[in-house]
Amino acid sequence: QSLVSSSKWLQRYGLKRNKLSLSQILSQVGFQHRKDYVTTLGKPVASRYADGLFPQYKRAQDGSVYNLTAKKELILHFVDCLIGAIELYQQRLEWLTSESRQIFGVIQEQCIVIVLDFGTAAPTEFDLCRDALSMVLVEQVIQISRFNLIWAARDLMKWQQKCTPVSEHSVKSAVTWLWKLDHMTAVSRASSAEALLEAMGDEAVSS
Repeated sequence: QSLVSSSKWLQRYGLKRNKLSLSQILSQVGFQHRKDYVTTLGKPVASRYADGLFPQYKRAQDGSVYNLTAKKELILHFVDCLIGAIELYQQRLEWLTSESRQIFGVIQEQCIVIVLDFGTAAPTEFDLCRDALSMVLVEQVIQISRFNLIWAARDLMKWQQKCTPVSEHSVKSAVTWLWKLDHMTAVSRASSAEALLEAMGDEAVSS
């Protein structure tokens, strides 16, 4: 869930276009050491003319052997490209594991309901939960289309009757509503299920 889309992200940063997979790099720095079927011998035989002539690389995945013909400059070019790609992945990983994404992952859906189930949390834990939820509202919900909040309390409470369009005003309103909730320790076992059913009752909701 963390990755928005691996293939789209790779394309966005040009990693596919730059041909940086192992197979793509090998095809640009050498050629595969081939085997062919020899009828008279009745078995596949590998050519031997390249033995000792080129450095060779054997792929662990399938055992295929590549004869490396590239000059040092091209190898160094790929080293620079790979270092750049690694840095992009590191930046992406740091982003994916920072702030609200570290707790909630990345919200990809455009219309969501967040069901709040605080259970029997102590007052300090209750406030920590509200801090985290405020963070996800301000950082992530602000970037989607519609949302709603439902509190799975003793008496089920909804921020809005149906999902509401996202705007700075609606997000601020939701945060204010969240911090006006009274701490309750007594929650029935059915509260969470009721809140989920209520959330699913809105046909526009995708998550």
